[in-house]
Amino acid sequence: MGTAENVELVRRGYEAFNAGDMATLSELFAEDAVWHVAGNGVLSGTKLGRDAVLAYFGELGSRSQGSLSVTVTDIIGGEKHTVALQHNHAEGDGKILDMDGALSFEVRDGRIVSGSEFFEDTARSDAYWA
Repeated sequence: MGTAENVELVRRGYEAFNAGDMATLSELFAEDAVWHVAGNGVLSGTKLGRDAVLAYFGELGSRSQGSLSVTVTDIIGGEKHTVALQHNHAEGDGKILDMDGALSFEVRDGRIVSGSEFFEDTARSDAYWA
């Protein structure tokens, strides 16, 4: 797959994530996918395997009381890595998350094999998800 296909794959992933479409997300991720979450919070760390990645996505929905909205501002594609710039917004338990972030995706054989999340303010993100 090339750059354009990788960009489209990541775009489809964002659409599925925002729609809560776990079946499509499951198709887009390799079974042995790895997901890295920056910070020191309760959700930070490495998720090993597609099931763990999808469980993490479900936890984001649960902890935000379904309010998490991720808006893609740009996707920069490459042959192996694709980077998405995004804006995150969520409200729950009297807290508000409203910040930019970036995700770096590694794509192999038409599937996402790894992702790394980075936030504008990691400490503030950690505090929201606590």
